[in-house]
Amino acid sequence: MNIATQPQIDGFINKFNDWSIVNGKLQREFVFADFAQAFSFMTDVALEAERANHHPEWFNVYKKVRVDLTTHEAGGITERDFQLAQQMERIAATKQS
Repeated sequence: MNIATQPQIDGFINKFNDWSIVNGKLQREFVFADFAQAFSFMTDVALEAERANHHPEWFNVYKKVRVDLTTHEAGGITERDFQLAQQMERIAATKQS
């Protein structure tokens, strides 16, 4: 498992500009209409993460979910993080109004 190169990271951030790099991790805050939508998002992501055996670091308060993605085994951001982030984008689009 290879750590992403800076051009790969930059390309991802340019395409998905709500994501940023914070402390060497991909980070994004999702905001939903209410707690139920936020929790529904987390539930759907948890199922995808479990299937992929790749789990996010996240923090939820009411309608906000902050996500940090990194691949601990590799020691940095990898393709697995990009893939999970894109799945999160797809799932969030079905929840947010």
